Amino acid sequence: MDKTIEWLLEKDNPSVRYFALKTLLDRSDDDGDVQSARRAIMRSEPLKAILAAQDPDGFWLKPGPGYAGKYRTTTWQILFLAELGADGHNRQVRRGCDYVLEHSQAVNGGFSAFSSKEKVVPSGAIHCLNGNLIWALIALGYGEDERLQRAVDWLAGASTGDDFSGWNSTVPGPGFKCGINGGQPCAWGAVKALRALANIPPQLQSPRVKKATQMAAEFLLGHDLAKADYPYTGNVSGEWFKFGFPLSYTSDVLEALQAVSEAGYARDPRLKKAIDLVLSKRDAEGRWLLKHSLNGKMWIDFESKGKPSKWVTLRALRVLKVAGVA
Repeated sequence: MDKTIEWLLEKDNPSVRYFALKTLLDRSDDDGDVQSARRAIMRSEPLKAILAAQDPDGFWLKPGPGYAGKYRTTTWQILFLAELGADGHNRQVRRGCDYVLEHSQAVNGGFSAFSSKEKVVPSGAIHCLNGNLIWALIALGYGEDERLQRAVDWLAGASTGDDFSGWNSTVPGPGFKCGINGGQPCAWGAVKALRALANIPPQLQSPRVKKATQMAAEFLLGHDLAKADYPYTGNVSGEWFKFGFPLSYTSDVLEALQAVSEAGYARDPRLKKAIDLVLSKRDAEGRWLLKHSLNGKMWIDFESKGKPSKWVTLRALRVLKVAGVA
């Protein structure tokens, strides 16, 4: 374990170093190493590549909602910037966040993937997209922004069904139903929603948010995470078991474990089989391989697929730590 931690703390990946110091070693924000790693993140190659591709108006690749054009358009860059630990006070980062809030939000408050004649339309607002963007914008410092709070309220209402109507083949429905998943509940959407809802500052968590958080956690825990036997359009997706970084609209067992842990279920006995699955994928050196990637589709590749991954190893150790295993 000590050697694995030392590996994660190497300075070649300041993002992983920063999160390892914070979440695995419990260093405070005023710790010198933490501050140094935080500054180095903005000088790292992934951050420089992403920001270099940004249009002066704030979008990436093309104007509009920024979903289509995976994974070089605006929506995905905001998610990647947050995952990498970008500084939310950076001028370019803020320009991108503000662009999303101004061009991707439908009249109902939800973030949408679609637009019609320059108007964002509600039919493209889905659980996974909103979970990703809400989580990312909170991580980048927009938790108290009124526009984001509207999206939070939409996501909570769309999850619980409270004061929510309009379910059809393209609009998500209560209980994480999704037209893309044949109208069945979508576990990927539930994971993304739960991750966002569980990270909303406590003082901003409305009764509806708390209800949606509990619903999402119980839905995910109502199945065997080690099998991921959730309703699906075909067979259970193999993506659940291919740990990777970064993720997109898909999810994996690690992200599901992280989401339910952040919602307060880290020591729930129903997680044991999933935790055993995570442990079974650790190699002899205490590391995990990158099995799923978006390489070749982003502005820059983060790691090599099939090789030991600092990002996946960090994700795994964070989950195991809060579960009391590592």
